[in-house]
Amino acid sequence: MGGSTIGSAFHVVTFGESHGPAVGVVIDGVKPGLALNVDVIRAELARRRPGTSDLVSPRREPDMPEILSGVFEGRTTGAPICIVIRNVDADPGEYQAVADLFRPGHGDISWFAKYGIRDWRGGGRQSGRETVGRVAAGAVAREIIGRAGMSVRGHVVEIAGISAPSAANHAVDWAAVESSPVRCGDPVAGAAMADAIREAASSGESVGGIVEVVAAGVPAGLGEPVFGKLDAELARALMSIGAVKGVEIGEGFNAARLRGSDMVDEMAGGDFLSNHAGGILAGVSNGMPVVCRIAVKPTPTVGHELRTVDIDGNDVVFSRDGRSDPCICPRIVPVAEAMVAIVLADSYMSQQAVR
Repeated sequence: MGGSTIGSAFHVVTFGESHGPAVGVVIDGVKPGLALNVDVIRAELARRRPGTSDLVSPRREPDMPEILSGVFEGRTTGAPICIVIRNVDADPGEYQAVADLFRPGHGDISWFAKYGIRDWRGGGRQSGRETVGRVAAGAVAREIIGRAGMSVRGHVVEIAGISAPSAANHAVDWAAVESSPVRCGDPVAGAAMADAIREAASSGESVGGIVEVVAAGVPAGLGEPVFGKLDAELARALMSIGAVKGVEIGEGFNAARLRGSDMVDEMAGGDFLSNHAGGILAGVSNGMPVVCRIAVKPTPTVGHELRTVDIDGNDVVFSRDGRSDPCICPRIVPVAEAMVAIVLADSYMSQQAVR
C-alpha cells in the first residue's frame, strides 16, 4: 500500500501538491445508491478553508469541489469517486528563494533523503494543502456513518497553554464551537486563545495546541482484536496529519497516573458508568463515545532567522515570512474529524461485510 492511501473497505487515495494545479481524492468501495450532494463536500471544505480570518493563513482558496466520477444523478454508482479541488491562489514563485535549501522544521530534508527530489513549491505533498482531499473523503465517510447513527465532532481544548474543558468531563456547546474563530466552545478561553495567536503572529512566532474529537453513536464491535485495533487505526490516521505529534484515546497519557480501580470503567444495568477507555476496549468499540485528542505542533514557518543547510551541505541562515497559519489548531479540527470519520466508515463497512 502506498504512502498516500488509507483504508481497505473504504479505500482513500489523496493526490495533488500545494502549488500544483489541483488537489483531490479518489474513494473506492462506496456501495451504489448512496445519496451524495456536492454541497455536503463543499460545506466541509469551507470549514478548513484558509483566508477566513486574521488567525489563519491569508491564502485565498474558494475550495470548490468537482465530482468527476462515481456519482450519477445525485447517487453513488459503485465506481470509484474522484473529487478534485482546483488551486486558485497558488504562488510557486513565492518559494523560489528556498529551492536550493532545506527549510528548518519542514520535511524538505527528509523527503529529499528518501526520493532524491522534492517539490520546493510550498512543500508539495508535505503541505497542509494536501488535507483538502482528506476532508472531501471525510464528507463522504460522514454520509456513510451518519446513516448508521454515528456522528463526529471536534473542538479545540488548548492553544498556547490556554485550556478549555474536555468533552470527557464537560458538556460541549457544539454550536458555540462552530461560531468560534478558534473552534473553542468556551467563550472566555476562546477569546484568550485568539489573543495568544495574534500576539504570536505579531512577533513572528507560532503556537500549537490540543484538539479533541468525539465520535458519538459508535456501535459496539468495530475494530479488529490484534493488529487492526480500532484505537490503533485511529492513532495511525490522526498521526498521518502533518502537524500532529501525539495522539491520545480516552484517558491517554493520564492513564499512567491513575490506579487500576480509577481507570476501570465499571458497569451496571447494562451500561458503563464512566468512559476512561475512550469508547474502545481491547481494540474493539464498546458502544461508548470514542474520544481522541491530538497534540498539534506550532507552524515551523516563523519570522526569525534560523540556521539550516542547502542541498550542497553548506550552512545557511534562513528567514522567511510567508503565507502560513500562526496556529494550525482551528483549521485542523475538520481534518481530524475527517480522519476519524474515514476510519469509522472503513471499520463499519468491514464489519458489515463479515456479517
